[in-house]
Amino acid sequence: MKTEEIRSKTEEELAQELVNLHREQFNLRMQKTTGQLSKPDQLQKNRKMIARINTILREKGVKS
Repeated sequence: MKTEEIRSKTEEELAQELVNLHREQFNLRMQKTTGQLSKPDQLQKNRKMIARINTILREKGVKS
């Protein structure tokens, strides 16, 4: 998901996306510890997406 797509979403949609990403991050960490993680780069991509969404939520909060 690109930054423009994230900016076009509402705060409620972003909050839901953030919940989904945190669940996915938990599942990826569990896969890593059990040795079942097939794509290790997914952890870093997930972390960066969480940071992007948090940044945009913060920007929207400051603008209001």
